[in-house]
Amino acid sequence: MNLTPQVLENDFVCLEPMEERHREILRPLAADEDIWSLMTLRGYGPYFDDWFSLMLKTQADGSQISHVVWRKRTGEAVGHSAYLVISPTNARAEIGWTWYTASARATEVNPACKHLLLGRLFDCGAERAELKTHGLNKRSQGAMLKMGAKYEGTLRRQMRTWRGDLRDTVWFSVLKDEWPAVRDGLDDRLADYSNPAAT
Repeated sequence: MNLTPQVLENDFVCLEPMEERHREILRPLAADEDIWSLMTLRGYGPYFDDWFSLMLKTQADGSQISHVVWRKRTGEAVGHSAYLVISPTNARAEIGWTWYTASARATEVNPACKHLLLGRLFDCGAERAELKTHGLNKRSQGAMLKMGAKYEGTLRRQMRTWRGDLRDTVWFSVLKDEWPAVRDGLDDRLADYSNPAAT
């Protein structure tokens, strides 16, 4: 597997590999504290710079590729998503650190992003894509199931959050031979959004 940073784009979104120049673009988007309520780290207000710098640091050491998500319908940046825990030897990576502004949730943005991220990952030779979320994050779990990812289990009290509590972590995956069916399902969902760039 040879996964490298690259601009990813379709009719709905553009995902740019994150650079220092994106810091002030993402800062106001990350200010919504609701985004971080079920995350392991905080990235709003006074915590933003530490979060952003950590994303760049893990990208520099090759274990993560962060993306700024641009919504073509509005021309605005609407969030962030990343490849993380990249393991070329084991031909797998996780898709995570995904968050969107309130206006982009439950729209074409997430299925369009997942289409690009999964497609690129499998095109680069992956055998497995991993996704995980907080046990209380029912919205995220529902999105993963709707996409066609397979529920693999729940690790109880597996990770400490910024609040100090130990969260249950819910795991999902998509395997290479499952990707065509998942891709077709995402295509069907995206087909419901007509002429996205012009509206």
